[in-house]
Amino acid sequence: MDRKIKRIGVLTSGGDSPGMNAAVRAVTRTAIFYGIECIGIRRGWQGLINSDFIILDSSSVRHILGHGGTILYTARSQEFMTEEGRQKAVSTCRMLGLDGIIAIGGDGTFRGALELSRLGIPTMGIPATIDNDIGCTNYTIGFDSACNTAIDCIDKLRDTMQSHERCSVVEVMGRHAGFLALYVGIAVGATAVLVPEHELNFEEDVVARIQNSRLSGATHFMIVVAEGAGSAFDIGNRIHESLGLDPRVTVLGHIQRGGAPTGRDRETATRMGYYAVKAFAEGRTGSVICTREGGIVETPIEEALAMTKHLQMDRYAILEAISASAPAIK
Repeated sequence: MDRKIKRIGVLTSGGDSPGMNAAVRAVTRTAIFYGIECIGIRRGWQGLINSDFIILDSSSVRHILGHGGTILYTARSQEFMTEEGRQKAVSTCRMLGLDGIIAIGGDGTFRGALELSRLGIPTMGIPATIDNDIGCTNYTIGFDSACNTAIDCIDKLRDTMQSHERCSVVEVMGRHAGFLALYVGIAVGATAVLVPEHELNFEEDVVARIQNSRLSGATHFMIVVAEGAGSAFDIGNRIHESLGLDPRVTVLGHIQRGGAPTGRDRETATRMGYYAVKAFAEGRTGSVICTREGGIVETPIEEALAMTKHLQMDRYAILEAISASAPAIK
């Protein structure tokens, strides 16, 4: 890109995650540092179609670093998936004099950014999703916060499960990926963790593990289920039928998306926002800002979308070795 960047837009799209505001703040303040004006596009790609925007400056992003959610709101846009909708978005960019867009979100957000770049609007992506399932980056904004929220909830549930000597089945988010469930399961010492990547063998993965845990002296049991691995209510019913226990089922749902971001998410979001604007200022576009081996790298959006991330099965092995182990029966 040869011409000087004078004005950029920033938007958040798809599911919200803690730390998005920190990224918006970093983008805004870094843009000001480089002498670039910053426009906030509200309600994601739909806002770009509808020309729904606010002017961002240092004061407008003050005190948002530790706030959950996103001050720019977020939405999914069916209209943007059409050629007509994308042309409207391009027209908005031309009307506002935007030299590029920084899009904060997940794979769907990056697909939108790729389509927009093909129509002549430079874009950069910042990965933000509590699922941590974007292949091009080791870490996505919001994962640590969501894990800590789930851990806190499960720790509280454990208190009452222990008091009543019961089994608890907790469903966490993760429709297509089990990163959140596995991380949380290890952190809370779950009896069993069910994830989409591991085909469920109910007798081995649930029944046997509860039995072994009971033989080792446990009187309460914690089963963590990623939503994509099955319904927590169905798992609870099957436990009741197989073992005669009376499980209590808790679906954490969208509580995992809310709350103040952790230090890790604030710091990571700030670094990613800074590097996204720095890339623009130095004439580089069309990439996703990623973390790898502790550093920040840029991955072309098209390449990033083709990459996949696999669940760390060594962590699953750790869980199996440590949780619900029983002494040999003599």
